[in-house]
Amino acid sequence: MGIASKEIHATFSAEVTDIPGGEYLNRCFSCGACSGICPVSQAIPDFDPRKIIHMIRMGLKERVLRSDLLWFCSRCRSCVFVCPQDVRFADIMKALRDLALQEGMITEQDLRDKGKSAWVERDLCVSCLTCVRVCPWEIPKIDAQGVAEINARECRGCGICVTECPAQAIRLNESEDEKLIAACGI
Repeated sequence: MGIASKEIHATFSAEVTDIPGGEYLNRCFSCGACSGICPVSQAIPDFDPRKIIHMIRMGLKERVLRSDLLWFCSRCRSCVFVCPQDVRFADIMKALRDLALQEGMITEQDLRDKGKSAWVERDLCVSCLTCVRVCPWEIPKIDAQGVAEINARECRGCGICVTECPAQAIRLNESEDEKLIAACGI
């Protein structure tokens, strides 16, 4: 697939490095350690951290920010531990996700639809605080009405709160990567 000059945003790389989490992008010298250790890239060959960094540097802003690849990263941070340059690819992915949301290339509802964020059925929530206690990332909060709420931008879509909710008030769609992995027979 070719690249048209109108697709190239010369300032995209600088935009990413200005966002918290993206500041280490320019340390990358494309050694591939991140791609080699990434459990997602082993299951989904199209997900390649080195390729994503290359696309950022090429200025392919629309292609990167509209891509489902952003949402495949599980933020396991395996890449962070093996990177000889401390690039922190997982943090770069968070910065890209934030930018995609900020620029309206994806919405919070899209995240829910793609299975990347859980949500609370407010009329079923009994305010038991189970979700608040079990979430390792402290994402669910209790709002002013005493009902649990989940920030779609922060939720990792792991499903722990969904499984543990005694009232079955928390929902999570099957994620696109789960569908892809199932289709591959993995």
